[in-house]
Amino acid sequence: MTKLSVNINKIATLRNSRGADNPNVVKTALDAERFGAEGITVHPRPDERHITYQDVLDLNEVVTTEFNIEGYPDARFMEIIHRVKPAQATLVPDPPTAITSNAGWDTLTHQDFLKEICAEIKAAGVRVSIFVDPDPKMVEGAKACGADRIELYTEPYAANYQADRDKAVADYVQAAEKAVALGLGINAGHDLDAENLKFLKEKLPQLDEVSIGHALICDALYQGLENTIQIYLRQLK
Repeated sequence: MTKLSVNINKIATLRNSRGADNPNVVKTALDAERFGAEGITVHPRPDERHITYQDVLDLNEVVTTEFNIEGYPDARFMEIIHRVKPAQATLVPDPPTAITSNAGWDTLTHQDFLKEICAEIKAAGVRVSIFVDPDPKMVEGAKACGADRIELYTEPYAANYQADRDKAVADYVQAAEKAVALGLGINAGHDLDAENLKFLKEKLPQLDEVSIGHALICDALYQGLENTIQIYLRQLK
């Protein structure tokens, strides 16, 4: 069974555009869980342009499914992880000015840094996932760093899905096979949507979790949040 974790960053972006509390991120998270989401994901960036530090604390009080906090492991992120102790911390290599994640970690070049970070997070009782490109060498590096899971960066898959879906998914199959052989769990995320998700799941039956925000929230504008979550769940099951 592959879990659907709903990323609610875009809800916070919409709220922040007016400076008030509508839509409310806590209510959205609770509704998403009520509608079938099996996890809630947030990515609190240093400039707080969407999810804020306070949002993370508020969500931690109410989220009953798996709470996944993504981010670059700087001092602020590590403080959040130690204070909140979510189910999962997903390490991404984004610089503070990045609009969104656009590459996975080079787990070989940054192995010493990531090994130290993974050890610290795991000592706090939190599962660690490292965001990587679909490259078996990067998967091996993640294992060497001490990660529990990898999260496959799926933007290249999504971008090439229409042209040749078998070719688009080929590298991901190899990376997933390597992860399974090494005993790593497998997550995936970035630009996954209701059209390309089912095929990815078929080719990567080992998937533990997908994290989806932008496309899901966009679909919800037309189809409603409850219906959209159910649509995405059907692609996975």
